Amino acid sequence: MVCAQPKKTKHKTKNKMQKQSIEQFYAANQLVPDSACSPHLYYQVYDWVGTRYKYAGKTKKGIDCSGFVGEMYRNVYCINLSGGSRDIWSTVQPVEKTDLQEGDILFFKIKKGQISHVGVYLGNNKFAHASVQSGVIISDLDEDYYKKYFFKGGRIL
Repeated sequence: MVCAQPKKTKHKTKNKMQKQSIEQFYAANQLVPDSACSPHLYYQVYDWVGTRYKYAGKTKKGIDCSGFVGEMYRNVYCINLSGGSRDIWSTVQPVEKTDLQEGDILFFKIKKGQISHVGVYLGNNKFAHASVQSGVIISDLDEDYYKKYFFKGGRIL
């Protein structure tokens, strides 16, 4: 199901990885979009990779983690999510790490033991998110930093 077509913008990304084909990009991340349940999620993520981080941002000029998750859900699943990471947590059914599925929302407790970061699970332990330092990227849940702060997954039913 495709809900919204990506907007064409003049914003240019500075991320050199964006110049790779989508197949090369995902192969480098050990993911295969065409075998996914929702290939459109992978195409949307690819379109946003390299977008810089901006607190409370919701556009290609800058986006934060909850804005990124909101854009993915709006464009891929036709679901409107609003608010920050804690607000999103209140709308999901909790999911353990061992039960994660493509499209689940990941929650991290980074600041003061409270939910303060979110991303979208892609499969194979990989997730897409807007990182303060790197903007929109794909990371691995097995990286020490994310292992340390991972809280739970969440699924919108």
